[in-house]
Amino acid sequence: MRVVIVGGGVAGLALALGLRRQGIDYVVLEQAPKFDAVGAGIQLSPNATRTLGYLGVMERLEARVVRPGHHRFVAWDTAEPLLTTPLGDAVHETFGTPYFHAHRADLLDAILAEIGEDERIQMNAHVSEVGEDGARAWAVLADGSRVEGDVLIAAEGVRSRIREQMFEPEAPQFSGCMAWRGLTPASVAKSLGFEHDSYIWMGPERSVVIYYVSGGELINWIGIGPSDGDTRESWTTQGTTEAALEEYEGWHPMVRGLIEQSAPPFKWALYDRQPLESWVQGRIALIGDAAHAMLPYHAQGATQSIEDAWVLARRLALSANADEALASYQALRQERTAQVQGASRAAQKLFHMSDETALARRNQRFRSMQASIGEGFPPGQEWLFAYDPEKAASGEDGDWQKMAWR
Repeated sequence: MRVVIVGGGVAGLALALGLRRQGIDYVVLEQAPKFDAVGAGIQLSPNATRTLGYLGVMERLEARVVRPGHHRFVAWDTAEPLLTTPLGDAVHETFGTPYFHAHRADLLDAILAEIGEDERIQMNAHVSEVGEDGARAWAVLADGSRVEGDVLIAAEGVRSRIREQMFEPEAPQFSGCMAWRGLTPASVAKSLGFEHDSYIWMGPERSVVIYYVSGGELINWIGIGPSDGDTRESWTTQGTTEAALEEYEGWHPMVRGLIEQSAPPFKWALYDRQPLESWVQGRIALIGDAAHAMLPYHAQGATQSIEDAWVLARRLALSANADEALASYQALRQERTAQVQGASRAAQKLFHMSDETALARRNQRFRSMQASIGEGFPPGQEWLFAYDPEKAASGEDGDWQKMAWR
């Protein structure tokens, strides 16, 4: 079997490594001339690190990650802790694998290092057209060359051209929000009082997510709020520190201090998609954001892509034929990712409330949850973190399919 992968981001490269682990041939077609360190922080919950263990990259990655102690929901103006849940040792003991904060570049570097020098990864490969005939799939490149395989997997992200060409033509849905993303030296963050935790500061119409990356050398912050009308779905649009500070006027000095001493932030518009009825068209299938782009409020976009990659690689190895593999991959992944998409969309409203009555109810709900779980985990986290893609792919664990985000 040979698999053609269009796109060399997290989903595409994780799939390539997964296929390599199964002894399945592949080719990766990436349009960029080289792999750049785009993006910044990435949260890798236990369902991600469990999968990265199957991929064999944990040892390479561990030297450049941060292991946060807690997840903290914080009031925007007073820094009141509304809900604190355990990470650190408690996550590892409960779920058998850690919770990491990392830089996206470090994750990609670890995957690429494990793949090694591989001529099957083709850079500057601009795909102009794809097709399939029920037995084979192919991609036609801009130079007229044709790359064929038994299956073709679209891993080109939220604006997937293959999704538009082969599936339901639908533009990504703009959330109405944009994100600011910056990196600040750890010395600044520590002087402001930030511990090695994961923070969500919630305020009127805005939120800020904050956590350390790059082995603790930097702290990553993502401020999400109403669009300024000058953003697009790209990690490379440069903003200014001054404009970001204007957006967070009146916020707690810890947050404003972090923004003030950050490198000039980048900004981008936030899009997601409605769940598709099908991810498979003949011998062509979708993976990652091309299949289920989601908003970032539960930090699951990359993680769900990594889960996809392992399940697909294993189903291609275990199934009797490619058609059965693609059908079972879709059946195993579609419901779970749709639930995470929906929960992430709902979180935007939850985190950005401005009505005083609604805010009071939300904050009381958080306090009640804290009283209920004590030092434990909310049910939604348990459902997310406990997922094992190997058990799902091999048919050892059917119970997860009956569960839902609660």
